[in-house]
Order: sequence, then C-alpha cells, then structure tokens
Amino acid sequence: MMTTAQQQFADFATEQIEIGLRFARISLDSTERLAKLQLEAAKSALEENAKNAKALAGIKDIQDALALRQKISESTLDSTVAYSRNLYEISSQAQSELSQLFEERTTAFNKNVVSGLDRFVKSAPAGADVAVAAVKSTVQATAAAVDSLTKAAKQVADFTDASLKAATTATADAVKTASRKSNGASANA
Repeated sequence: MMTTAQQQFADFATEQIEIGLRFARISLDSTERLAKLQLEAAKSALEENAKNAKALAGIKDIQDALALRQKISESTLDSTVAYSRNLYEISSQAQSELSQLFEERTTAFNKNVVSGLDRFVKSAPAGADVAVAAVKSTVQATAAAVDSLTKAAKQVADFTDASLKAATTATADAVKTASRKSNGASANA
C-alpha cells in the first residue's frame, strides 16, 4: 500500500515526465519542420538552377541576357523571402508553444505553493498566519508580474511579426523596382 508521500512523489514524477515529453515533442516537431523546409528549399534551388542553366544556353543576344538576369534576380529574391518567412514562422510557433508550456508550469507551481502553504497553516503553530499570508501575497504578486510580462512579450512578438512581414514585403518590392530600373538603364546604354 502506498503512503500519501509516495503517491505525491509518484504523481510529481509522472507530471515531470509528461512535461519533458511535451518539451521534446515541441522541439522535434520544430526540427522536423525546419528539416522539411530546408529539403524543399534545396530541391527548389536545384530545379531553378537547372532551368536557369538551360535558359542561359539559349541566350542569343544582350537583350535576352538582361531579361534573364532580371528574371533570375526576381526569382531568387522571391525564394529567399519565402524561405525567410517560413523559417520565421516555424521559430515563432516553437517559441509560442514553449512560452505556453512555461506559463502553464509557472501557474501550476504557484498553485502548488499556495496549496502547500494552506496545508502548512493547518498544522502550523499559532502566529504563523502572518508569515504565511506574506508568502501567499508574494506568490500572488509574482504570478501577476509573470502574467504581465507574458502578455507584454506576446504583444512585442505580435508587433515584431507584423513589422517583419511588412519590412520583408517592402524590401522585396524595393529590390525588384531597383533591379528593373537597373536593367532598363543597361538596356538603353
């Protein structure tokens, strides 16, 4: 027959194993998505390079060369932007899932501390109520601070995500425009 302490230890150990497995799943899923992204990018690059080599072999004059250079530049830029976006999305999602796990664990820890203090108060000597109330107040204040920081971090992450997407699009458009102007100037020369 298991004692209460043994049962608590078994429950604690089981919970820690589940947390470790969840962390491992998040890490492995992210790694798998990154590996898949890299393989797709490598395949795409290989196909694109083969297509470009064939196109280079068929160039007949300078206008064809300039047009092909423009097309290759735009295609490379688009591929790089798409790869960067996908990479950012994967890492952002993994960070979000890990933050959620941390937040859940912090909340559970705080609840466990408060319930432990409640059990302690029941068997504590007279006068311990003040000390326990102070510790409970500290735990609650810490939990509120962690919650505020978590919300602020999420807002920063959302803002960063939106800013990154806007900056990436603007940069890609600017490079395409500059490349077109450069090719137009070269063709006129």
